[in-house]
Amino acid sequence: MVLGGQPASPDPALDQSIAPDQPVAGEPAVLRAGHVDLGPRYVDDEWTLLIHDDAAEAVWRDPDRTVLHVTDAAVQTVPEDPAYGFLGVPAGSPVHVVPQIQHPQVVWLGWNTQDPQVMRTIDRGVTLELAGVDGPGEVVMYVQAGTFSEPQVLWRSTEPPGQPMWVEVNTHTHANWVFTAPGVYLLAVRVSADLINGERASVTRHLRFAVGDATSTDEALAARPGAVVDPEPPAAPGEGAGEGDGGSGPWLVAGLVVVAGGLAVALLVVVLRGRSVRRRAERERATGSAA
Repeated sequence: MVLGGQPASPDPALDQSIAPDQPVAGEPAVLRAGHVDLGPRYVDDEWTLLIHDDAAEAVWRDPDRTVLHVTDAAVQTVPEDPAYGFLGVPAGSPVHVVPQIQHPQVVWLGWNTQDPQVMRTIDRGVTLELAGVDGPGEVVMYVQAGTFSEPQVLWRSTEPPGQPMWVEVNTHTHANWVFTAPGVYLLAVRVSADLINGERASVTRHLRFAVGDATSTDEALAARPGAVVDPEPPAAPGEGAGEGDGGSGPWLVAGLVVVAGGLAVALLVVVLRGRSVRRRAERERATGSAA
């Protein structure tokens, strides 16, 4: 048995184009089956990341108002094959899998860079990154070219956030998404691109998964994301200091101690000098009286 699904030849279902006037749906949605893609898009000329849903009428959806429900129809067993050791769970374990090839009863999640305005403005392609994962188990995304090909891991929640993946312009691709335990997952995904006008666009959005029949989609819709790792270099010392800044805190405390110590020494010097001046004045008065 091969986990997920791997096309032996190009899947004709990947041949698609996206009209420029497809709307952005405003209502919340739970997607349990059908074809959906994650992809960059401009909304009111703002770069963002949306979910393209063409299960019925083609629309774009806001990830904050969309739940991808990976039902128990997606349960598979980890094969007795060391090639799948990257999953980090024993062979024979049940896992939920969004497959690389379409399963009619499982939501089919991929990604595309086919929005017409995106294709006109990006320079060659975009970078997708896994910026963070909140959930009860691990998440692994991988592709496999065929039954006898080795799996190629793209994202794994046990690895440090980032794991950049380059996606050429006008690309439409699917992969295997493996969830090792049922429950609610929030996947922070960052999409960045150099634009042909010399600017750079970047945004991070959260995909909401309810994994398993028993998992509440309402809970997934209401879940609050945790911290997202920012790949930008940290601020230089003295810049951006504030609450929660683990680097500047000790230096700030040390600086306050030094300042307090300096003030104490200065005060002591003033007191001692005052006493010396007072004694000198008393001696001068005594001498004058004796004369």
